[in-house]
Amino acid sequence: MRSTTWRNDPESRLSQRSLSGGSSAIRDLLEQAQRPGMISLAGGLPNADLFPLAELSAIAQIVIGDCGGDSLQYSPTSGVAEAREALSSLFGGAVTADQVVVTTGSQQGIDLLARTLIDRGDPVVVSDPEYLGTLQVLRSHGASLSAIPSDQDGLDTDRLEARLTDGLRPKACYLVPHFHNPTGAVISAERRRHLDDLSTTYGFVIIEDDPYRDLFYDTDRPPPTDPHPLTVSLRSTSKVLAPGLRVGAMSGPAWLLNAVTVAKQSTDLHTSGVSQLIAAEALRADWYPAHVAHLRHCYGAKRDLLVNALEHNFSDQIEFATPAGGMFLWARFLAGTNTDSLLVNALEMGTCFVPGSAFAVDRDLADHARLSFVTASATELEAACSILAAAAAS
Repeated sequence: MRSTTWRNDPESRLSQRSLSGGSSAIRDLLEQAQRPGMISLAGGLPNADLFPLAELSAIAQIVIGDCGGDSLQYSPTSGVAEAREALSSLFGGAVTADQVVVTTGSQQGIDLLARTLIDRGDPVVVSDPEYLGTLQVLRSHGASLSAIPSDQDGLDTDRLEARLTDGLRPKACYLVPHFHNPTGAVISAERRRHLDDLSTTYGFVIIEDDPYRDLFYDTDRPPPTDPHPLTVSLRSTSKVLAPGLRVGAMSGPAWLLNAVTVAKQSTDLHTSGVSQLIAAEALRADWYPAHVAHLRHCYGAKRDLLVNALEHNFSDQIEFATPAGGMFLWARFLAGTNTDSLLVNALEMGTCFVPGSAFAVDRDLADHARLSFVTASATELEAACSILAAAAAS
C-alpha cells in the first residue's frame, strides 16, 4: 500500500519537516520579477549597481594570491580568526572576536538557532506582521508561533507582558530591532528595555536579527547595546557589501554559541573561507565607510521618490509611515483593496510587490503591501506607482 502511495504521490516521500515550511512567496515573486520589462518592488534585494565590484575584485585577487591554497582550504566551523575579528565590528564594539560565530548569511543563523533552541511545539514570540523567511524557518522546526502585534515603535511589549502574565512561556522571541522587514519599524528604547526585562524575568532567549542596522536615513547610527545575557544577535554583510558572499555573524552567550557551532558542523562544516576573508578585508578597508555612506544617500533618495510617487498617485487612498531606514515601505490601502488581488492585476500591467498576507501570522493584512524601493530606478519607481494606481482602479 505504501509503495503504491509513493508511485501515485511522489511528494509523500518528503519528510513532515520539509512540508511544514510552505512555499516561499518571495521565491515565487522573484520568478515573476525576472520577466522582461517587469518593474519589481517585491524582492528584498540590494541594488547590484551599488556593489563595490572593483574593490571586491581586487580584494579577491589579493586574498587568493597572498593566502594561496589556505584561502581555499577547509576552515574552522566557527569561522576564520581574522574574519571573526573583522565581523565583530558589526556589533558596534560590544563583542570580541571569540564571541562571534561566522554564518552563511544571517538566514542560516536563524535556522541554526531554531535547530538548537526549538523543540516541536515550543512557543516562540514573533511580531505580527513578521519577516516571512523567519516564519518559514520556525514553522519548519515545529515552533508554535505566538504573534504579538507591532506598530511603528516595534513589538508591543505591553501586549507581550499581558500574555506572559496569562501563562505564555516562550522559548524565544524573534526581533528585528531596526527598520523591520516588512514594516520599517524601529523598536523604541523604552520597549527594548522592557523586552530585556521580560526576558530576564521569564527566561526566554531574544533572537535579535539586525541586517538593516547601517541603512539609516533620517536618524543617527543606532548605538551599540551591552550584550544581554539571554540575547543572541545576528548581523549580515549582505545588505552593505553583496549577498553573494553569504557572510553573516552571530554573537551571544557561550552556551548557545557552542551548541550552534556543533549544529553548523552537520549543516555545512563552515562558511566559505574565501568569502570570509574577502568580507574581512572589505570591512577593514579605507573605502568601506564611504561606501556605506553612499548606500545610505542613494537608498534614502529612492525612498523619498517612492513616498512622493505614492502621495501623487494615491492621495488619501493609502496610508503609510515613511521608514527612517532599511529597504521597505509598508502601506495600507484604505478603500478595502485586497492586495493579493491587486498583485494579479499589477503583474499583468508590469509591476510586482509583496502582498501583506505573506507576512501575516494571526492578523488580517489583506489590505497591506510591502514595497521595496532600493532596486528600481527613479523612472521605474514613478512608473510602478502609476501602474499600481491603475491596477487598484481596475
